[in-house]
Amino acid sequence: MKTSLNSSKSLPILSVLFFIFSTHVGLGQEMSYTLLEDSKPQPNVPKGTVTKHVFKSDLFEGTIREYYVYVPQQYRKDQPAALMIFQDGHAYVKEDGDFKTPTVFDNLIHKKEMPVTIGIFINPGHQSSELPENPFKASNRSWEYDELSDLYSRFLIEEIIPEVAKNYNLTSDPKMRAICGLSSGGICAFTAAWERPDYFYRVLSHIGSFTNIRGGHNYPSMIRRHTKRNIKVYLQDGSGDLNNQYGNWWLANQQLASSLEFRDYDYIFVEGTGGHNGKHGGAIFSEALKWLWKD
Repeated sequence: MKTSLNSSKSLPILSVLFFIFSTHVGLGQEMSYTLLEDSKPQPNVPKGTVTKHVFKSDLFEGTIREYYVYVPQQYRKDQPAALMIFQDGHAYVKEDGDFKTPTVFDNLIHKKEMPVTIGIFINPGHQSSELPENPFKASNRSWEYDELSDLYSRFLIEEIIPEVAKNYNLTSDPKMRAICGLSSGGICAFTAAWERPDYFYRVLSHIGSFTNIRGGHNYPSMIRRHTKRNIKVYLQDGSGDLNNQYGNWWLANQQLASSLEFRDYDYIFVEGTGGHNGKHGGAIFSEALKWLWKD
């Protein structure tokens, strides 16, 4: 049975969330973070390719979105590639953005500090025949990212990944799959792995919105009470993160980390002084990927 969501209900909350995100994304009086060498182009390192695509979803009926596919030069069709999914893909794939993911992938894959990995960078869906000018303002973003359900993981497993697999040989091993996001995309990455630990093993959350936007504040108690998932989790947040009517992001990430520690998850929580932006996460991104893939 096809499931769809009506995103019209999410427009008021999305307007507030976008205002919050855009107001803080470049601001905040935090310590200065410097990019590590693996976030910079290096000589004699093979460069991967990035292609852009447009996708119309059946599961999120009526939505349209862009996604990008990174393929390392070392990829060979007779060898299944590891897979890493990014929410708010435009923010991660930008050459001049905070994360510079293609460059980091190039360097780490070349040094064999992560496997040969295909990256799928997915923007949130928009209820329109036209793409939004700013993907952060996509009308379906909060419905897809903040909702505590299996619907977004189904969207990945049933629609996006099979679409990419038409052209590339992707792994069938959950431990060779990772998922990542920032803000609401961070809790979305965690939810996908929480709902489908048989499919996603490695989780990376930057400034994750584990607050009461759509019930995300319940995760600390859920982790303590529910069956332990076979997942590995990297959390990053800063003491200057948001504090508003939905909750306190900094405290929420600390609570989540405490619950993961209580249940003896394989996790790390990297703390800083940053606000609701990608400066700190981007500066340590290469180190985060090394930790995430080290086993």
